[in-house]
Amino acid sequence: MRNSTATRIWKYAAFALAVIVILLSLPLIYSRWVIHEQTPPATSAAPAQFPVTVDPKDKMITENADVDSYLEGDNSPMEASAAGTGGLILNAIKSLAVAISKVPFYQNLASLSGVEGQFITIAPGMRKEQVADLFGKSLSWDDAQKQELLTPAPDSSLPLSEGSFFPATYFVNDDISPSDAQALIDQRFADNVLAHYGTTTQNIVPLDEALTIASIIQRETIGGNDMRLISGILWNRIFNGMDLQVDATLQYAKANLAATTVWWPTVAPKDKYIKSPYNTYENAGLPPTPIANPSVAAIVAALNPINTPCLYYFNDKEGNFHCSATYAEHMALLKQYYGASAD
Repeated sequence: MRNSTATRIWKYAAFALAVIVILLSLPLIYSRWVIHEQTPPATSAAPAQFPVTVDPKDKMITENADVDSYLEGDNSPMEASAAGTGGLILNAIKSLAVAISKVPFYQNLASLSGVEGQFITIAPGMRKEQVADLFGKSLSWDDAQKQELLTPAPDSSLPLSEGSFFPATYFVNDDISPSDAQALIDQRFADNVLAHYGTTTQNIVPLDEALTIASIIQRETIGGNDMRLISGILWNRIFNGMDLQVDATLQYAKANLAATTVWWPTVAPKDKYIKSPYNTYENAGLPPTPIANPSVAAIVAALNPINTPCLYYFNDKEGNFHCSATYAEHMALLKQYYGASAD
């Protein structure tokens, strides 16, 4: 009996040790994966181009069954949502690896083994100042270093600007300079966006316009399922010469009024009168630049909207999406879900 108990204890101890070793290995394995992703590809093969089914010149959205089937598939660019690609299990492993890497005990082990660095994740929908704050906080940068990250390098062929701080997880050395971090982000944007944005697409929808629309889609979407539908509504407004009237642009304008740590403040009715070129209630057409940094999914959605009659939309208190073709229908739905407060 005593030998049997001892055997079970040793089995449990061995199992616990194996689990600990696996957990401690996750950050190292994930860091190698991230480093591979942020390394320029060695192949010279031409990458697949983003499809495009919107025609701003003729004010048309073309239904294409092949494109729709592709975009709705499991391996399409639309999988690049706020949670990233790879599915729930893989994303959980990534999150666990990042969390373990932040534990001081692990950091001490990593330092002793010569594996130094950390994960920094730019989430879809962050504005560039948020990105600078994120890097600054993680790497103990001062204000000048954060500003350097946001200032395009004179010799850069792909100068960073709002909309091009590519959302992804980066693995960086603790002593990385702002210019090197900028080059790293530049390269990810080039590999994941520019390499897939062909001349034909550029002639139909210039990249700066696509990024601007995509940034609005990113900020206006809860999750990723409604991106193409919101894109269709935004394009309908553009085709009809309507003001976009998007609250996310008011948030961007409001945060620009003064130094703030609240980059996406709550919008009040009076904010519709903010004097700013980003106020799409007061100014026709698109904002002068993107308002955030969109995911690949949002960029693809901007290029491939769903052909819908809707011109108005909102999310109810449970996050469900509703859209209407007329303002009267829109107000009726608002009153249905929000009552008298919708007036």
